[in-house]
Amino acid sequence: TSAISNRNLFLMKTLFTRLSAALLLSAMAFASQVQAQEFRVGFVNTDRIFKEAASAKAAQSKLEQEFAKREKELVDLGAGIKALADKLERDAPTLSEAQRNTRQKQLIDQDRDFQRKRREFQEDLNSRKNEELQLVLERANKVVKQVAETEKYDLVLQDAVYINPKHDITDKVIKALNAGTK
Repeated sequence: TSAISNRNLFLMKTLFTRLSAALLLSAMAFASQVQAQEFRVGFVNTDRIFKEAASAKAAQSKLEQEFAKREKELVDLGAGIKALADKLERDAPTLSEAQRNTRQKQLIDQDRDFQRKRREFQEDLNSRKNEELQLVLERANKVVKQVAETEKYDLVLQDAVYINPKHDITDKVIKALNAGTK
């Protein structure tokens, strides 16, 4: 029985060794197949899209036209307040205390109104800018998806600490965006 159990033990060890070798070879074959399938990663620089894409430039131009009148009014109002402040400073020695206080109060009220209008202008401008940039971003994201599907990218990133330039597809996206805008 001892000879039979030794033989069975030997057969089991041999079988286990062969099975382990077969599993190892299978795993290596699978790994080489996985490596043969390329995992493609792309990167898109949204800052460049906002600066260089025709749709982003058109949005910027649209905003400038839309807010030009209000901006000019604010500049004129600010210049008027500055002129009043300069006049008050020049005239102060010849004015009575009551006149000086009245003009200072008017100047303070006008400056407060100016600051409010400037703040409202900036809020409106920022809100509209965000709306326009959101539209550009939505179009860009559609184009990124098209480029990724066409060129079989598995992953496209928009933010990264470092990216190898060979993975940057921003130029392709900008070209496609500009082609779609024309």
